[in-house]
Amino acid sequence: MELCRPPLPGSYLLKLIPDPETMWYRNILWISLLFLSPAEKSKWVVNENSSLTVNGTTNINKFSCEIPSYDQTDTLTLVRTGKDIVLSGKIGLAIQSFDCHNSMMTKDLRKTLKEKQFPRLYISFLSLSGFPELTAKPQSITGLVSIELAGTSKRFEINYQVSTDTQKIVHLLGSQDIKFSDFNLIPPRKIGGMIKTNDQLSVEFHLKMKTI
Repeated sequence: MELCRPPLPGSYLLKLIPDPETMWYRNILWISLLFLSPAEKSKWVVNENSSLTVNGTTNINKFSCEIPSYDQTDTLTLVRTGKDIVLSGKIGLAIQSFDCHNSMMTKDLRKTLKEKQFPRLYISFLSLSGFPELTAKPQSITGLVSIELAGTSKRFEINYQVSTDTQKIVHLLGSQDIKFSDFNLIPPRKIGGMIKTNDQLSVEFHLKMKTI
């Protein structure tokens, strides 16, 4: 009676048997696939009632300039995969829409922001520190954005308040202090330099969005 022999090196049967290292990688892959959390994804379309306000000071008074409405149709996408939360999308606000409630100040701000060369201010959304719960009670979270103004881009961490109302509109309120000099801009001056605008500005935006 002939005994069964082990497969010879290089034989067909030996090639069918994976080596221990290959088996280890396969097991890790299957475990990863088994416990991998599916991505959560939401899309929000920005509506026309969204606004942006810039508050600043001069050596003699305060001023506030706003873009009272949004003239584009843009979408933000929120994705959570495990612990990673990404908020992506871009909005572009028309510099010409700035209203400082004073014709001379409005003209000076638009000129300072180089409206003819760079007609829009862009805010690109990059990330969030937490996943919005979307309740009536405002939730405080932070996130990274890139602001492009007058041809220069800079990243900022934004403080957000996120909530939703009875009409299921998502409210994203963001605020951050910036400077004219962050974008290589010189604050406007009037009357031979007697009235000087300070470098620091407080930017606040209120995005009203609908889930799609």
